[in-house]
Amino acid sequence: MTLDPTTKSLLRERLRFYSELGIGPLYRRNVGYRFSHEAVAPQVLEVTERIAVNDPIASTTATEDRGALLRVIQDDIGPNCQRCKLAKLGRKQIVFGTGDPHARLMFIGEGPGADEDAQGLPFVGRAGQLLNNMIGAMGLKREQVYIANIVKCRPPGNRTPERDECDTCSPFLMRQIHVIRPQVIVALGATAAKNLLGVNDSMASMRGRFYDFSPPGTLTDSAGPFECKLAVTYHPAFLLRDPRQKKEAWKDLQMVMRHLGLQVPQRAPEGS
Repeated sequence: MTLDPTTKSLLRERLRFYSELGIGPLYRRNVGYRFSHEAVAPQVLEVTERIAVNDPIASTTATEDRGALLRVIQDDIGPNCQRCKLAKLGRKQIVFGTGDPHARLMFIGEGPGADEDAQGLPFVGRAGQLLNNMIGAMGLKREQVYIANIVKCRPPGNRTPERDECDTCSPFLMRQIHVIRPQVIVALGATAAKNLLGVNDSMASMRGRFYDFSPPGTLTDSAGPFECKLAVTYHPAFLLRDPRQKKEAWKDLQMVMRHLGLQVPQRAPEGS
């Protein structure tokens, strides 16, 4: 019996998670005959050994079920994560992320608000409607991109997430990025940009350019380390407060569209 690619992928993702937690290296033990399907054991042990020595063969490929890999990450977080203090500060549920697991474009915001906390989905309130309009102005649908946040639980009063809260969620977000493997990430707002880039610069200095971004703590593949482009623009909630900056945000999105080879209209549709 041979493990199918999806099963191998799920096993590799779980082992990668243990590796990032500092658990390992893993060694082979002669336990094959304890499995209910004896023929599966050598396959499992082979994959385990490849992870232990960081073999490129054991990395994510386009043939794997990325949706299943994302579910592994979500299961690792659990339905009632207690890893940081946000769990005890009034959050209702974890907001994992949503969209196409094979998306070329990924948006990352700051954290869930009240509407997101209630529905368990990112960007579903007024800011979410504006983000949908921004995505539509790029000639895309929300279902064609992937949307996530720096933290997966709502901070009380929608305050800015604190450093320890961001650091606690970061490994899971990095794993999501590695599974999705987008060509471009758009950081929405200063909090997302500063956490992803590890800088403390102003929005004015971070906008208008691409950064080379490689999620830390992930394995490489046969084509080399995974790397994508990262752009910074204003958070939709900020644009609701200061609509004058929508033109500047549109410039950022046009830069992203050109990189992705999307047709760039001369002006954004009304409402974006």
